[in-house]
Amino acid sequence: MLETRELRYFVTVAEELHFSRAAERLGIAQPPLSRAIQQLERRLGVTLFDRNRRGVTLTCAGEVLLGEARAVLDGAAAAARRARRAASSPRSLTLVTKAGTNHELLRKLLDTNAAGPDPAAIEVRLCGMGEQAQMLRDGRADVALMHRPFDDLAGFDTEDLLTEQLIAILPAGHPLATRMSLTMAELNDIPDLPIARWPRQDATYEPGPGPEIHDQMQMAQLIALGHAVGVNCASARSALWSAHAAIPLTDSPQVTTVLAWPPHSRSLAVAGLIRTAAQL
Repeated sequence: MLETRELRYFVTVAEELHFSRAAERLGIAQPPLSRAIQQLERRLGVTLFDRNRRGVTLTCAGEVLLGEARAVLDGAAAAARRARRAASSPRSLTLVTKAGTNHELLRKLLDTNAAGPDPAAIEVRLCGMGEQAQMLRDGRADVALMHRPFDDLAGFDTEDLLTEQLIAILPAGHPLATRMSLTMAELNDIPDLPIARWPRQDATYEPGPGPEIHDQMQMAQLIALGHAVGVNCASARSALWSAHAAIPLTDSPQVTTVLAWPPHSRSLAVAGLIRTAAQL
């Protein structure tokens, strides 16, 4: 059986690809770290790292173990966090959502939950783009508001809450701001106004001329200044400024806001919130 300590050692070396830096990060000397990795390789019967004069690289076996080890360590951290939370307040949970998520929908979910019998106390935590999945996996959150098809929903159970179209957001004075609708091709062809780019699930960005953004405020400011156009859910209309114009996109994919949670959850508070979400 693999131990969490040796998996943590392995993951640190795999992330640093340098034994000295990994040892420093772990707060141990390099010789015992090297011995621990060698012992792990002997136990598994595989080589996890290629070591040569040019440095350290992961083997194919190492790459597979890295993904599995991270999942194990996240699971252990999640178990500890959720156990402590259950001990201190069994009828509470943490809901995470990115800043800018549909305020009306979130308010309705919280109010409906509070009006039910024996409601759970819900702490709402705001996060950046795409951070909800990791917070669910490592136990910092019990449930999350996420968006299909843009967020990483792999491994989670979900309840659909709201499906909506995307809108284009333009500077209010732009000639296209009076249009009843636009297509993505028309939006891409606006001279000197590139589309602001949201990060993908792996935190990288699609190639393109548009500015890289991390949150709604960045996009709002760039559009108001006439430096970009943006794409967002139709519910974002309520947060627009007078300097913005919202135009429906006729050929955009639909976006569904979902409540997501780990499938192995046994929390009564989570189960109650899921029932509330189903009523919405």
